[in-house]
Amino acid sequence: MNTPELLPVIPLPLHESSAAALEWPRLREHIAGRTSSPLGRAWILALEPSADLDWIGRQQQRTAEISIMLSRGGSFEFHGLFDPTVLLDKARIEGAALESIEIRDLLAVVERIAAWRNLLHPPPNATRYEWPSIAELSAPLLDHDFNPLLRLLRGKIEPDGSLNDEASPELRRIRRAMERQHRAIEESLRKSLRGLSEGGNTQDELITIRGDRFVIPVKAEFKRKVPGVIHGSSSSGQTVFVEPLETIEQNNELVRLLDEEQSEIHRILVAMTHTLGENGTTIHIGTCILAEVESHFARARFAIALNCVRPIFTQELSLTAARHPLLELRMRATAAANNEEPKAPVPLTIILPPDTRQLIISGPNTGGKTVSLKTLGLLSLMAQSGIPIPAAEAKLPLFTSVYADIGDAQSIERNLSSFSAHVVNLDRISREATAGSLVLLDELGSATDPEEGAALAVAIATHFLAINSWCCITTHLTSLKVYAANHAGVLNSAVGFDQQTLTPTYELRLGVPGASAGLNIAERLGLQKEIITAARAQMTTQTADIGAFLDQLHDQLTAATIERETLQQRERELAREKTRLDIEGRAEQKARTKELEAKLNSLIEDFAYQLRETVKAIDDKTVAKKIARDSEQRIATLRREFASQFNSTVLAHTTRADRNDPAAQPHIPKSIKVGDLVKLKSLGRQARVERVIDAKTYEVSMGPMKMRAAIDDIAEVESVKVITPLEAARKRGGITVATTSNDSDYLPSEINVIGRTADEAHDEVERFLDRAFLAGLPRIRIVHGTGMGVLRRTLREYLRNHPHVTAVTEPPHNQGGQGATEVELRQ
Repeated sequence: MNTPELLPVIPLPLHESSAAALEWPRLREHIAGRTSSPLGRAWILALEPSADLDWIGRQQQRTAEISIMLSRGGSFEFHGLFDPTVLLDKARIEGAALESIEIRDLLAVVERIAAWRNLLHPPPNATRYEWPSIAELSAPLLDHDFNPLLRLLRGKIEPDGSLNDEASPELRRIRRAMERQHRAIEESLRKSLRGLSEGGNTQDELITIRGDRFVIPVKAEFKRKVPGVIHGSSSSGQTVFVEPLETIEQNNELVRLLDEEQSEIHRILVAMTHTLGENGTTIHIGTCILAEVESHFARARFAIALNCVRPIFTQELSLTAARHPLLELRMRATAAANNEEPKAPVPLTIILPPDTRQLIISGPNTGGKTVSLKTLGLLSLMAQSGIPIPAAEAKLPLFTSVYADIGDAQSIERNLSSFSAHVVNLDRISREATAGSLVLLDELGSATDPEEGAALAVAIATHFLAINSWCCITTHLTSLKVYAANHAGVLNSAVGFDQQTLTPTYELRLGVPGASAGLNIAERLGLQKEIITAARAQMTTQTADIGAFLDQLHDQLTAATIERETLQQRERELAREKTRLDIEGRAEQKARTKELEAKLNSLIEDFAYQLRETVKAIDDKTVAKKIARDSEQRIATLRREFASQFNSTVLAHTTRADRNDPAAQPHIPKSIKVGDLVKLKSLGRQARVERVIDAKTYEVSMGPMKMRAAIDDIAEVESVKVITPLEAARKRGGITVATTSNDSDYLPSEINVIGRTADEAHDEVERFLDRAFLAGLPRIRIVHGTGMGVLRRTLREYLRNHPHVTAVTEPPHNQGGQGATEVELRQ
């Protein structure tokens, strides 16, 4: 059995955690404040992130189990828990005696351990918790019974540390004898006092103690008139304390009893100490276990207070609705101090696509770029320290190190400027970081010449991309935004900015760069108008175009977000209306089913009557009887079969059990294939099938618009014969076209002109457009990249005036966005 430690032993600690830059010590201090013992606090303060997935999993699981216990109203008290190592080492020494106060403190620890052990194995009617990982941690306690030790120690030491009379029978006997002796001495001394006070020889009529002996105060001038032993005088010398001769023997007896009491107390303390020493190992193990358990209680309380979740470790980086814990705690404290409703920071969502390891965050100052960087770093340290993180969902890689270069790194002691200090730090990080590292760089390339800083920033970002490190960079540099747009594995993002109010929204938008909006912010803050105008005049046309484009892009994203929320609201309303109509429809269907069943039964009865009347008209009585008998039996059989089939059909239709039965669904169209024309019930228009997604869903197009259509929405199908490109050309005008074998087999619908000049791209697109038109393609796609937008503007202007083109559109962001153009061709 491995002996646990009083403080955490961190397996595979991170090579670097950037703890100070990410405010990890402040977070630990806050969580430690949720403990109630110095040992639990020390355990939290010693907690560090680890790269050992098994250790992290155990820590997260134990905290999760304690969270469940607390949510069910459970609790445990850790007051009195401390490090008992020194006292237990002393207790193991043969013949040693701990002080009674020290034994009292150890008793408090033993009681906590015993109470925890009882919680693990409660009585039959007590609350029982399902916590396998906590049970595994506490398993060493189950083999030890603490009741004998508690019976020996409990009820014998007073709160002030003294032994009470029940510590042993002998101690009780001695103290009873001492009480009797006290009374005898006091009675004897009172007699002496009464005789002396009549003559005015005593200073006061009281009895006092000097050196464990009872004495009476006598005026100094009368000390020879009182036979006895003098035991000192007052500070003024006017009073002496005399032990009368008649009480000397009584005092001697009391002193002897006092000696017996001290001997018995020492014997009891030695016995208690010896027993504690014998149980020292188990007490130490129990203390170590409770120290960690209290740390899980503190972490669980923190997790519940901030609505934290347990992170999942994968090869993805996905944070949904994450918050910076210290920022949220500060906002809550401020709201509480002002008697306001609790506030929370704007949630941060970072979801990197597969094979993407680098995120570039741009946007205005005070927009939340640095907070986003710190949130990602601090939450990563929390996750790998076994602490749940404040987010709706969290999937994180397992980092072996976390490097952060954040804030002003100027060092006066080392005679380094801000830029120099940043470069020194970046040099160290670039040498040490690996594919398992998380690198966080704030305002990369700043604090120096913009052109040189931009070149250096791109080079540094390229280095970390090459070594495959996880990297998050904040910047104002346009070159880094362009770098992100043109490199696989890098994603642009922007912190939100409201162009109307010129204030940040603190939202992080993935997939688009952000404008710095420095001039806009300066204008909002009141900088003189002529200075703003002069500054705008100094900007190059290209820079102004880029800024305006980014502003326009963010406006479009805001509008799209509002529209999406509106559509979601409409979908919810439609879902509620559909549910209501379904309920009403089922009730109406039930009523109609009963009505139909009654009508059908009436028809059957009428048919049976007509049959009987027909049989009566037969002249041959024998034949008539036989036909009547057979017809009655047949009608009864048919009635039963009809009733059974009718009920089964109604039940199947009502419960929709016949949904996948082709025989029961003759109205559903079949054999739909790509190229077919289908009529949509919902729109009342015809569309072309572009792709079969699954057996019940199809991608269809109407002009430039594509959508998904369910099979239930398809009213009719018109198969379209697939014609070859040669047939398409002939169909258009009887033109004779000669094609090569390769062209006749396949013509792609997409062309890539990234990297071409405007003239080269124009020529290639012109040739491709002619071939596509002759081949009868309904649409083509041109990939030209984002860049500065030159190719995009040139090609789109050319396409809009081309006789073969009916429409020029920009695809959605997830299908290329501004990096591509879709062209509809005349048919």
